[in-house]
Amino acid sequence: MPVSKTNQKRQTGRRGKSKGKSDESLREHVLYLLGEGGAHASFDQAVDGLPAALRSKKLKGIPFSAWGLLEHMRIAQWDILEFSRNAKHVSPDWPEGYWPTSHRPPSADAWDKSVRLFHDDLAAIKRLVRNPEIDLLAPFPYGNGQTLLREALLLADHNAYHVGELILLRRMLGAWPKK
Repeated sequence: MPVSKTNQKRQTGRRGKSKGKSDESLREHVLYLLGEGGAHASFDQAVDGLPAALRSKKLKGIPFSAWGLLEHMRIAQWDILEFSRNAKHVSPDWPEGYWPTSHRPPSADAWDKSVRLFHDDLAAIKRLVRNPEIDLLAPFPYGNGQTLLREALLLADHNAYHVGELILLRRMLGAWPKK
């Protein structure tokens, strides 16, 4: 089927490059930012090996524990994911709905469960970004101008910010691995 001039313009970027190739490249860059950590430590580096006794420890002048940060990251990521794929999603109240009610994990396995759910939701948003049927730049019909690209970049930025806080907290607790 011949391509109309209008469609040909949409499929071609600057200097005649295929939009398909630039779209694929953009997706790869976003996936890298979401998963590899880039120039900073990864989520797994920040959470792995933190002794259970230190997960709920609060330091003077720091308003959260490692548990609080982990849960905040998980809840915020879940909210961004659900907003990105579900028009009927209702976000938690800000700010209280984005933080756990206690600085202590509610059970011995809560830390591992939160880490697992974080990974599951991160994998789900990566699937959305990877999906060539989803236009990264198309505004969600139910939002206020948000796009999948914007939400994925917001998530990468948010996660990087709090990974840094987790690492700083671990250093202050004396629990950052020395290499």
